[in-house]
Amino acid sequence: MIRVADDEAVRVVTLDRPARRNALTPEGLEALAAAVADADAPVIYLHGAGAAFCAGADRSTVADVAAAGGEAVERFVRRGQATAEAIASASSVVVAGVDGAARGGGVELALACDVRVATPRATFAEPGVAFGLFGAWGGTVRLPAVVGPGDAMDLSLSGRVIDAEAAHRIGLVSRVVDEPRAVAEEVAANDPAALSRLKERLRDRGSTADREAAEVEAFAALVDRHADELRELDG
Repeated sequence: MIRVADDEAVRVVTLDRPARRNALTPEGLEALAAAVADADAPVIYLHGAGAAFCAGADRSTVADVAAAGGEAVERFVRRGQATAEAIASASSVVVAGVDGAARGGGVELALACDVRVATPRATFAEPGVAFGLFGAWGGTVRLPAVVGPGDAMDLSLSGRVIDAEAAHRIGLVSRVVDEPRAVAEEVAANDPAALSRLKERLRDRGSTADREAAEVEAFAALVDRHADELRELDG
């Protein structure tokens, strides 16, 4: 269900269940979290096999959880949230390459990534409302933070499908490209320590004063790390 391949500075994590449009079970969510958490590479490239990025939660799993009710529902939602948080908090920079359909939980996992790029074939939707549900793997938290409250309301309340260009216009993805893995390679060409520090700083949601103090500390550490190279530049 989750395939991992390490290639120089990039770990490639593939959602590999194309017959089910890469829909995720609890076991798949755990495997995805582990693949992200134990990466040594400075960059992780997350994508889906076949014609979809990820259809979100596996429908048979959702049916089983609904039948069990109560704690089973909460455990499944918490598992999805924990996987999204593992992506967001990973020391590696995580680049999502969306080629084909991203639906529900698939959108929410992409939202947890640091960089989202799409091919012209990509489409996005939060269709849960049509089934009397909504995206609960951090969807109501991260979507408005990424695209703004207005577009988040529109996408969530309508359940409509948008294409890659529309996703780019609202900031859901940063680029529309033919080869999204090339973006991961582009990021990986930079200094690994700087990438990790930058992600940490850009992800920080503390007070302005605390964030500025942490920025100074992180920048000073990088200057110290590269002192010899910087002196050479001056010479």
